[in-house]
Order: sequence, then C-alpha cells, then structure tokens
Amino acid sequence: MIVETSGGQIRLAANLKWLFTELPFEQRFDAAAESGFTGVEFASPYALPANRVRELLDAAGLEQVIINTPAGLPGSPTIMGAASVPGAQEEFRAGVLIALEYASILGAPVVHTMAGLRPDDVDPDVAFATYVANIGWAAEQARSAGVRLALEAINKRDQPRFALASMETAAAVAEAVDPTTVGVLFDFYHAQVDRGNVLERYERLLPNIVHVQVADNPGRGEPGTGEIAYDRVLARIAVSDYDGWIGCEYGPVTDTRAGLSWVERITR
Repeated sequence: MIVETSGGQIRLAANLKWLFTELPFEQRFDAAAESGFTGVEFASPYALPANRVRELLDAAGLEQVIINTPAGLPGSPTIMGAASVPGAQEEFRAGVLIALEYASILGAPVVHTMAGLRPDDVDPDVAFATYVANIGWAAEQARSAGVRLALEAINKRDQPRFALASMETAAAVAEAVDPTTVGVLFDFYHAQVDRGNVLERYERLLPNIVHVQVADNPGRGEPGTGEIAYDRVLARIAVSDYDGWIGCEYGPVTDTRAGLSWVERITR
C-alpha cells in the first residue's frame, strides 16, 4: 500500500499474523490485496511449503517483505529463537539455512534473525557472546544468498528475558559484524515502551535500519489509538533516507478493515 504523507510516500505492508485474523491464514493474502496492500509480512511461513506460500503471494499480487528465522517448540529454550542460547548452535544454523531457502523462494529481501530468550541459568555476557558469534555466521550465509539480516530488540515489559538489550545494541552488533549485510528492525512500539524518544532514536539509527514496524502504545493497537505521534513519525520516515517497507504489526482495536481508517486519518 503506497500512501502519501505530508513528507512524501511511504509503503505499508500488512502483517498477516496480526491483521485479518478473522479469516483462515491462507485467505488473508487476498484480503490484504483487496484492502490495498501490495506487500505482506509474517513471522513464520514454515507451516506451509515455500512453494505454496509463493502461490498465495502470486495469486494475490503481493510481495513478501520479511520473514523470521524459525522459532523453537512451545516450552523449549528456543521458543523465541536460538541465537542467544548456548548449546543451540546446531538448531540456530539449521534455522538460518531454512529461512534463507524460504526467502529465496518467496523473494523476501530481509530475514529477521531472532535473538531469543536468555536462559535463567546462563550469564548475560555468555548469552551475548553466543549471539554475536551466531550472527557472524548467519551474516556469511546471508551475504552469499543476497539477503539482509534484521536484528530486533523486544521491550523488557513484554519479554523480560529477551536477550537483545536494545535497538542501540542491535545497531552495535550490526556494525561489528557487517553493516552491509546486518541491520536493525526498528519497531516503533517496542522503541516507545523501551525509553521512548522514538524519532530521535530513529534518526540516530537510520543508517542501520533495514525494516520498520508500527503499532501504538499502550495496547499495541493501530496507529492513532495511543500516545505515539504517528502523523509526525510517518511524515519523517517519508522524507528520510529509508526506502523500505513499514510493517503494520498491530492488533486492530475492533476489526482489521475498520481499523485501516487510521491510514487516511493520520497521513492526510
């Protein structure tokens, strides 16, 4: 969905995990296209064969803009990713290779490499060293595949044990590993919960940002339902050097289609 703001154009992608949830997953592709979206994102395509997801994208005329690396089984130490879990290197590497295979088939230019949760019995420094080493290996694979990796920090209110401390830490890891291959997923919701100052931090991290996501706070509803000044945020993104997609990763306050009125209301 290409939208005009006071600063210029932006591209919005529908997150099919969060939007159109009143429909079975495979029907959400057409629903997104019918609502004006031309790009979609969702964390895990792995429940379906990659060729089936490709068929759904093509039938709806959509682009896949980002996917996540696979998550572990419910209740496992790697439920939110294996990158920071000592002893899970084999699982991490296998997941990266699967994600890159899916990204190639789906045409996704970015893979979010999930940091995961730090196990209670693991020293934070050990978990972080594990993370950096794993991202270094993943960057080598992504470079060969022509895919960029995105690192995302999740706020500590929602995930107290999330292993990546902040978006600033994500940027530092990207710079240390390979900033041409690894960058930051800047989620305005998580940034607002974690210390705020979202526009200032967006500007500072802009050279490292490879993907953007939006939701409001509190409640993680659509933009315009909380405290973030999204009219200013989206206008600023439009005039910045960021030319990627903006993922709509929010839970509609009522239903998806009614909630999409925020687009015209905030960007007009």
